[in-house]
Amino acid sequence: MVARVLAQFVRGFAMGASDVVPGVSGGTVALILGIYNGLITAIGRGSKALGRLLKGDIGGFVDGLKSVDWLFLMPLLAGIGSAVLILSGIIESALMNHAEAMAGLFFGLVVGSMVVARALLKEPNSTHALIALAVGVVLFFLLGFQSGPTSDPGPFLLVLAGALAICAMILPGISGSFILLMIGMYAVVLNAVDERIISEIALVGLGAIIGLGLFSSLLNHLLDNYHDTVMAVLLGLMLGSLRVLWPWPNGVGIVGHGDVETIPGTGLELPNGAPWVLPIVLGIAAAIVVIAVSRFAQPAEDH
Repeated sequence: MVARVLAQFVRGFAMGASDVVPGVSGGTVALILGIYNGLITAIGRGSKALGRLLKGDIGGFVDGLKSVDWLFLMPLLAGIGSAVLILSGIIESALMNHAEAMAGLFFGLVVGSMVVARALLKEPNSTHALIALAVGVVLFFLLGFQSGPTSDPGPFLLVLAGALAICAMILPGISGSFILLMIGMYAVVLNAVDERIISEIALVGLGAIIGLGLFSSLLNHLLDNYHDTVMAVLLGLMLGSLRVLWPWPNGVGIVGHGDVETIPGTGLELPNGAPWVLPIVLGIAAAIVVIAVSRFAQPAEDH
């Protein structure tokens, strides 16, 4: 039993590490490690129990909790939480001190994740390509209107961020950090975890619980019945999000909390004298690593 708990904690740590940065999703890592189906089952049972509680069915809630494999789930959650706590400070410091290099790294991670998500299409066709392109173009232009990362979010935005991020963690191919980055909340949540701002962490956690309760069943239904369409939409989201990850923006940046300033404007520029070698090298390396790791996903899922 001890060995199983320790192994599950390590798997959770790997999932948490992947979700701290906008690259490989926790869902993809779960797929690689062969625990995706067990994770979805545990989440589904937990969300059903939560739904019974909200309806006032205490007995059904207790029975639902008993049906969850807690020996599977708790060490996994502990590993995810430990990774977030340990790595958030490192990532935040790197964002502030090496913004261009980190943007290049994240850019490559998302490009690699797009390749992973594309490979998850069961029967790809031109319709899926058009959906991905349309979603990507719309998001690209919408992101051009944002003023930059949020610096002082209210409780509603923190709850919403938690709900959206946890939904992304369930899906292979897209990470929770990617969603936070896309809505301008990445630096805020990272800072809250690193500085142990309990009120903000609690609101994000509340959003995660609400998100699991409301959306996990819906997401599972959509994946079961419209798998390729969902993955095409995810591809489009990742494609459009590359705007905020471009290492040399004349505007939207990936940092913007506390003393970190954002540059006004929303245009995109070439390096033009700015450091360019390291961001490009890191981007290419990150994409290669993501694609290489994903090659183990299918065999692991079959176990």
